[in-house]
Amino acid sequence: MTPRVLIIAGSDSGGGAGIQADIKTVSMLGGHAMTAITAITAQNTVGVQAVHAVPTDMVIAQIDSVIRDIGVDAVKIGMIGSARTALAVAEKLDELPGVPVVFDPVMVASTGARLADEATIAAFERLMDRATVVTPNLPELEALGRDPQALVRAHGCAVLVKGGHRAGADVTDRLYSVDPEDPPEISWSDPRIETDATHGTGCTLSSAIACGLAQEWDLPEAVTRARRFVRIAMREAPGLGRGHGPMGQQAVRLDSNMSFFEPMLNQVTVPATDLAASERFYRLLGMRQVVRASPRYARFETEGGATFSVATDPAYTAPVVYLECGDLDVTVAYLQQQGIKFDQEPRDEKWGWREARLTDPAGNAIRLYQAGEMRRFPPWRLDDA
Repeated sequence: MTPRVLIIAGSDSGGGAGIQADIKTVSMLGGHAMTAITAITAQNTVGVQAVHAVPTDMVIAQIDSVIRDIGVDAVKIGMIGSARTALAVAEKLDELPGVPVVFDPVMVASTGARLADEATIAAFERLMDRATVVTPNLPELEALGRDPQALVRAHGCAVLVKGGHRAGADVTDRLYSVDPEDPPEISWSDPRIETDATHGTGCTLSSAIACGLAQEWDLPEAVTRARRFVRIAMREAPGLGRGHGPMGQQAVRLDSNMSFFEPMLNQVTVPATDLAASERFYRLLGMRQVVRASPRYARFETEGGATFSVATDPAYTAPVVYLECGDLDVTVAYLQQQGIKFDQEPRDEKWGWREARLTDPAGNAIRLYQAGEMRRFPPWRLDDA
């Protein structure tokens, strides 16, 4: 069933953040996005010029309309508009027991514009009481007035602290869990992507987490997938505007498999005898070359995001089909229970993929794998790709 995600947030006229980023994210991740707009803003990549809060009654009417007809599997809350709306939304969410809620406590836009007053921030306490996870960045965490463990204890919700505002070559996000089955603290760290296309990163991350929770993933897995989506969307930014530009959610293709058990076809490798000749041939066909390891290997990207490789390595005497899994180890264990035999158990390869190998009844080589960013954006990606 298509996951139904209700987004309660403000509108960004520039399309980079807010409801617009949320809808793009949920749609790209296979969900159905529904909205309750809390505020209308006039903004672009350089600033917010005007904000008009939607009356609380209208916000609640939007929520009621969606619930009565379509139903809700998860809720994402972003810019809330006013303290009155925050309290009314919290009360309404009490009518949806068991539905996960992701609360992104939006206070300041990436351009520096303030999007919540003191009364609204104070009302965030009530929303945190209902949230499954709260996703503050470092300035927002400071404004909330507590360390993350204290928030967990006070509100009974998990807290994901986003580390993008901390200086350094790496970005580290930390999840403080409330679930006794999870470690009390989990961290993710990746190299910082040097870009000005950061408008909507928080909105995108929280919406992607909500989409994962709507599909009944556990929270750490939902965060892992959401972070991957955000990073690839940042890399795919279209370069619009003169300030903090929008991300490229619409350009993320075949990078965030949403199923544990249904592998996705997105990579094929074929043998080559003359790498240079094969490179030229496939570039002429319109493919974009993203990796060159002459004279052994080259990888190309097709329109839509699938990748295609040629290899002179003697191990490749026939085409090899690669199917990416949402969780390789879970998929392999399931298939083994069904009697499928593997030539190689899942293992981490030196090129950054985790891979398992098997052969179909006709003798064709199949690889099940997980690659994340490494498929399209390895550190050795060609600079002009």
